[in-house]
Amino acid sequence: MTETAETLVTQDMIDRQGVWSDERTSPPIALSDIRKWAIATYWPETPPGIYYDAEYAASTRYGGIIAPPDFNPFAWPVERPKSAGPGAARGPDGRRLTGMNGGQTDTYGVPMRAGDVIRSRSRLRDWNEREGRLGLTLYVFTETEWRNQNDELVRMRVSTGVRF
Repeated sequence: MTETAETLVTQDMIDRQGVWSDERTSPPIALSDIRKWAIATYWPETPPGIYYDAEYAASTRYGGIIAPPDFNPFAWPVERPKSAGPGAARGPDGRRLTGMNGGQTDTYGVPMRAGDVIRSRSRLRDWNEREGRLGLTLYVFTETEWRNQNDELVRMRVSTGVRF
């Protein structure tokens, strides 16, 4: 008979809960980046005009070209940031846990535009733990927030990590 852990929550998790990471800042978004992203995203179809056609975009409620919602201004870093995570997830007893991606939910604010500079920060929002078919299972929710130079919310993502 195997003994199960009482919890997979570590002291490190408790200490980090709700604490924002250091911010990352994107370079200013270039119009050509928006256009290339839209072309790649919609290929082989033509992307909507709001993402590349200045004349059409000027006639919309946005008054100009905007980036597709999934645009990532951090996609091409000159220097790769060091991972904020502790590496492989481990339980309180030090054993390595099996983990998988449980999905994500995005909430969008104002659209990104050429010239915007985006700041990103993340935090361990919370978790819940329960018995599952594979034993004690921990669901970890990480929140990532993007804001523009005017401090307007651009995107908030909640990612779910599953550990057992």
